[in-house]
Amino acid sequence: MALQLGGSDPGELARAARLGADAGYDEINLNVGCPSDRVQSGTFGAVLMKDPGLVAECCAAMIAAQPREVTVKCRIGVDDQEPATVLPAFLERIRDAGVTRVIIHARKAWLDGLSPGENRDVPPLDYDLVRAMKARFADLHISVNGGITTLAEVRAQLDAGFDGVMVGRAAYHDPAAILGPADRVIFGEDRPDRHPEDVVRAMLPHIEAHLAAGGRLHQVTRHMLGFFAGRPGARAWRRMLSEGAIRPGARPELLEAALARVDAAPVA
Repeated sequence: MALQLGGSDPGELARAARLGADAGYDEINLNVGCPSDRVQSGTFGAVLMKDPGLVAECCAAMIAAQPREVTVKCRIGVDDQEPATVLPAFLERIRDAGVTRVIIHARKAWLDGLSPGENRDVPPLDYDLVRAMKARFADLHISVNGGITTLAEVRAQLDAGFDGVMVGRAAYHDPAAILGPADRVIFGEDRPDRHPEDVVRAMLPHIEAHLAAGGRLHQVTRHMLGFFAGRPGARAWRRMLSEGAIRPGARPELLEAALARVDAAPVA
């Protein structure tokens, strides 16, 4: 379980990393990839690709402050930078600062002219460049990210030489297709796939604890809307959670009712 931090002040990031370690996180990740206006104004996220020396200073401070592994998630470059030049220089600086694991979104980020959503799709992917970085920096654990939507694509990227693959939106919007079979397909574990019905029921004690601590139901269920993507009853599931979980006093029984709608949906 990783905690991702955004910032550019080495002292603040060191303190935040220490808090994350104390809270039990296994990994502390520095965001050097988000292109939104909000993070640019705070001088963190993808804009930090322009200042690898500062990123290295931040990473060194985070590493010195606590015992957990510090990782970096970055882009291949920003704006008019030439990725083949800036990316290896960036990786060299953070490696020298003590970073051993990097996740690279294989796209540039355009800080001026594209929205954050467009920055996830419009700039072309360059897996070959990221693969070349793995060959050049054999001592770094390099994971590739961006545009990967199936476990077959994950497997292909691993077979191509990457140490890891990060799947973002596809895992969030259709977790049953990505996360359910991952232990078997990617890690070779001999156990049944996790089905979304089982995951929903496994979430109930966590939800009860969240509500008992003063939380609201929708704070959890809004991240569960994609559980039944592509299945009969998925629309009823999303509608019931979207409309019902925001109501005052909403309880976990709502999930049981929504689950019954999925189970009762006719299969085409």
